[in-house]
Amino acid sequence: MLSEAREKTLSKLMTKILRHSPESFGIRLDGADGSCDAEELLQALRRLPDWSRLTLADIEQVVRNSDKQRFELAEGRIRARYGHSSLQPAYEEAEPPPVLYHGTNESVMGSIRREGLRPMGRSYVHLSAGKHFAVMAGRRRGNLVMLEVDTSEARRHGITFYYAGNEVWLAAAIPPVCLRQIADGEGGEHS
Repeated sequence: MLSEAREKTLSKLMTKILRHSPESFGIRLDGADGSCDAEELLQALRRLPDWSRLTLADIEQVVRNSDKQRFELAEGRIRARYGHSSLQPAYEEAEPPPVLYHGTNESVMGSIRREGLRPMGRSYVHLSAGKHFAVMAGRRRGNLVMLEVDTSEARRHGITFYYAGNEVWLAAAIPPVCLRQIADGEGGEHS
């Protein structure tokens, strides 16, 4: 069993490989769903310094304990559920709940007010069905700002939504008219 610190480090490595630079580690992801053989990932990780004794059980621990359920492991294949910058896996269109949330920070609000939400180097804009994940994402880079997405309005603007699993929703972009700034999920108000 991995220590908490080691688990976090492995999660970051798996994120780098499965979302951003698989080719740098000799991994080729399936273009349709972004998955690879779990054993292939294990072998790639074992080639890295300090990971030669890694086991599939260690990878399973990371998948199971990921706070945002970033990974999916099924039938011997593993993938990042969302967050890709190296490819655009296919997701099935789905009917979103009436409201989705996006956590961001004050420093980008001017741009969001003018242009809406854009993928910013990823394949999709990430939204969540609950405030919890949005708060976690928005808190990473500064003062948290919470946005509410009116999905009915977005659909009227031709926006398609995809469900990535575990409360995570994806869209190509969200126009500013579909956004409303709300309480930050931690009791604070933003205007």
